[in-house]
Amino acid sequence: MVFNSLAFIAFFAIVLVIHSLPLGWTNKKINLLLASYLFYAAWNPPFILLLWISTIVDWYAAQKLAHARRNASRHAWMLLSVIVNLGMLGYFKYGNFVLENFGMLVASFGIAYRPPHFDIVLPVGISFYTFATMSYTLDIYLRRAAPARNFLDYALFVTFFPHLVAGPIMRPTELVPQFETPRKATPEMLRFGLALMTLGLFQKVVLADTFLAPVVEAVYDRDRIAGALDAWMATLAFSGQIFCDFAGYSTTAIGVAMCLGFAMPDNFRFPYAAIGFIDFWRRWHITLSSWLRDYLYIPLGGNRHGEARTYLALMVTMLLGGLWHGANWTFVAWGGLHGVYLVTERKLRSWARGYRPGPAAMASMGLVTFALINVTWVFFRAKKFAIAWQILSGMFGAHPEAAPILSFMRIASVTLIVGGILCTHWALRNGTLEFAVGRTREILISGLLASMAFAVVAVQGEGNAFIYFQF
Repeated sequence: MVFNSLAFIAFFAIVLVIHSLPLGWTNKKINLLLASYLFYAAWNPPFILLLWISTIVDWYAAQKLAHARRNASRHAWMLLSVIVNLGMLGYFKYGNFVLENFGMLVASFGIAYRPPHFDIVLPVGISFYTFATMSYTLDIYLRRAAPARNFLDYALFVTFFPHLVAGPIMRPTELVPQFETPRKATPEMLRFGLALMTLGLFQKVVLADTFLAPVVEAVYDRDRIAGALDAWMATLAFSGQIFCDFAGYSTTAIGVAMCLGFAMPDNFRFPYAAIGFIDFWRRWHITLSSWLRDYLYIPLGGNRHGEARTYLALMVTMLLGGLWHGANWTFVAWGGLHGVYLVTERKLRSWARGYRPGPAAMASMGLVTFALINVTWVFFRAKKFAIAWQILSGMFGAHPEAAPILSFMRIASVTLIVGGILCTHWALRNGTLEFAVGRTREILISGLLASMAFAVVAVQGEGNAFIYFQF
């Protein structure tokens, strides 16, 4: 069940009505838990078993961690949680990837070995809920948090359907306390939540799926050589598509939770107005970047053990962050490029300490940042390195003889949409969406939301899954 489907609209309406009934708080939480299991079972019911395993193992390990007196016992319970969670993630997401690469490795030594191929179905959202449940036991192990007071609150944290399959990646300290006391949306929360859902669905259904995805597919998924214009337009289209797709999901998820009376953190903060890559990762997929910082980068040493150790920690974190996105070396290359960008930026900042750029310099640095981010998107979108090299070489003028692929209308639509995204991000760079809405006349906001809702209904999207469901 995806947010951009009639089935979800009906499901959410029923959940919202039940949540508004005069029932006890425990009964409402049980209803939300059952609804969340139903939401997940709509994809593949047997995979609920994986949710139960993660939930039970981490709950039990956290209880033991909280009461263990010896460090050895605490280490053992923490390792149990990590091994179970990463074991399931590794098998379902990386099993065939590891076997295929092992086969290529031994073949390079002249050993004839053909690894078996298993038909492993990737459970939707396993990367997201694995990180969420691991943060629970890791926070308790690191003495950052106490265990949840009851099993129902913790189980609901794991399975709460707005964030279950594609984030934001919630921390227990952000959501479990909200389940301890009755929550019901105020009229203002309900209005703003529905507005966020409208905006998120507009980004996904209208911008990402209807206008941008066909442009990307015409260049990236067809066996045709792309010239500079087509290669750049398709890559710019993907930069807009992946933002509208993933930010659209996060915005819808935050709106759904708000309609039920719960708050979830922002996952995007106008990332295409970033000046530099440190700034970009403070704005793009914020909950993942903060998770990687707290549970990987800092434990690897962070910036506390000298320059070389900092650069190593950055590279390892970004390489593993790339691999988290998918079992393909192109994702590793994407993460590696971001690692190189971050290391280079830190080095440049140390050389230019004290420099204060003016508005023109900041705008130029922002455009360079956006251009270099688009180079990384080539590896993120291309299914093979051969396609990535072909697109990149076309972007830099290697195929002047290539026949045009994109029509004038498609080029114009990409220019208009991506240009509009960039202008919006720069206009709101130092503010928030709530602040911008508060300063805009209500009649204008109502007109924009009505137009977005009409467009969502008019294009009648096919219910395409969100891009990040595959991760």
